Formats: sequence, C-alpha cells, structure tokens
Amino acid sequence: MQQVGIRRLLVGVSVGLGLLSGCAARATRGDEDTAERASATRGYLEEGLASYYADRYNGRATASGEKLDPKKYTAAHPKLPFGTCLKVVNMENNRSVEVRVNDRGPYVKGRVVDVSFVAAKKLDLLDKGLARVRLYRCATRTSQLDVQLDVPNESRAG
Repeated sequence: MQQVGIRRLLVGVSVGLGLLSGCAARATRGDEDTAERASATRGYLEEGLASYYADRYNGRATASGEKLDPKKYTAAHPKLPFGTCLKVVNMENNRSVEVRVNDRGPYVKGRVVDVSFVAAKKLDLLDKGLARVRLYRCATRTSQLDVQLDVPNESRAG
C-alpha cells in the first residue's frame, strides 16, 4: 500500500516539475524580444540621428515614385513601408512632427531618418543639420497627411 502512495507522489512531482520547467522556459526565453514587442505596442520604433534633404533633391523622384516636395511632411526610412506615419521627436528640444514615409534612406551609419525641409524646420533642425531623435508610430499606422502619388499602374522599370 505504501508503494502505491510513493508512486503517486513521484508521478505527481514529475508532472509538476515538467509543467514548471515548461513555463520557466517560456518566461525566460527571449526577454529582449518581449521588451521589443512591448515598446512597439507603445509606438516606439528607434532612436538615432535625423538629417534633412538638401535642396538639390527637390523635385526628384523618391523611391516610392513621388516627387520630393520640400513643403510636404515626408521622410525617408530604410525599412518602413511607404505611407507609414512616423512621429519624429527631437530629443534636444522636444519638438515633434508627423511625417509620411515616401522614400528609402538615409544611407549614412547612425542616421535613422531623413526629413523634408518643412519637417526639419518644425524640428528646429535647419541650423545644425543633424539632431538626435526618437521615432514613434503615429496613432494610425498610415499617415493622414497629404498623399498624392504619381505612380503609373505598370512598372517603372524598363
């Protein structure tokens, strides 16, 4: 009779330890990934340097096919989809602006975004040319800012 009780105890302890170890592995696995997901849900994307487009790029086609207009609140980002709305916050003066991604870049190490002239002016970026910024997703994933794409239905390649 005592052997049956000991067996039940051992089975119960084994099952309990198995469940606990499975839960512990889940809780400790990918702490960095969990923190990254938590930040993304609050809108934070990244931090780095922002710059703005030189005058010589005005009117040129961006990667989305749209022409660069210095009077529109637009930006270049290396990975985010075109049309994504970004809130750019200048960490030096806490000024912010919402821009729409319509281009790729910047291609300089440490830089996370290039903004249009009007956005740079609002961020007080014109004198220095560069500023440390934080990027956040806007409340909506796609910008409500003025969108006018001049992209034909067929491919631009060719």
